[in-house]
Amino acid sequence: MRPDLVSVLRCPVCGEDLGLHGRTAKCERGHSYDLAKQGYLNLLPSASTGIEGDTAEMIEARSTFLAAGSYSPIRDALIANTPEELDLAQLDRGDGELVVEVGAGTAYYLAGVVAARTGWRGIALDVSRYAARRAAKVDPRIGAVVCDAWRELPLRDEVAQVILNVFAPRNAQEMARILAPGGTLLVVTPNQTHLGELVDVLGLVRVDQEKERRLTESLSGFQRTTDEAVEVTMRLDHRSIERLVAMTPSARHLDQTERAERIAVLADPAEVTLSVTVSAWQVVA
Repeated sequence: MRPDLVSVLRCPVCGEDLGLHGRTAKCERGHSYDLAKQGYLNLLPSASTGIEGDTAEMIEARSTFLAAGSYSPIRDALIANTPEELDLAQLDRGDGELVVEVGAGTAYYLAGVVAARTGWRGIALDVSRYAARRAAKVDPRIGAVVCDAWRELPLRDEVAQVILNVFAPRNAQEMARILAPGGTLLVVTPNQTHLGELVDVLGLVRVDQEKERRLTESLSGFQRTTDEAVEVTMRLDHRSIERLVAMTPSARHLDQTERAERIAVLADPAEVTLSVTVSAWQVVA
């Protein structure tokens, strides 16, 4: 991980700024964190070590499915909703605008946004070390950090010009703290028809009918500025559907044999609806 990426982080124990010394991130109070051989930093507090993140199998399925491009309309919408130029004259930009993705997984969406903007860089946050291993290898402009999204995020105040939150936990207080004045939070949430053709057959988790209300409540302190609906029909073969299910929490409720039996009754390929909303938010002044 590059020194300029470590410099936006802070110690999860004392909150002091971190700096990179060799392959160790240290704060002035002497707390230190070694870079993993894969290049990521584990800043997960010891009190959070019991949290269950995505498994190696889930991350492998996610990486393969996303690489095939079926969810590229979501990434394209995030890029389109990321401002070309940000009104951040009062902020020291340092080494370039910073995009932080909370619950980044393999950093597929973050990498797309960073690649689309010259000079931008990113931090991928996820509780899964398997996700961090993948994210750390995506792009040298992206640093991967293991942390707990429901606790204090290991980032300095007001360092992020853009925050991405795609099907991920929303800790409004912490996201507001790390977002720079004038910065943008982009949230992706599923709509009622998302993966509708698979829900009953495969027993997938249904979209909450109170989604909009819960979204607004979960982002107390933010105001919504724009909404964009993204809906396309995907043509997925059985292998792709297996990977899609395997990368979601629904995978924990069906073993591989039962998933295969249920998938077998579907057309091959099957038409499956991708339907999400990309909403932009700013901190209430």
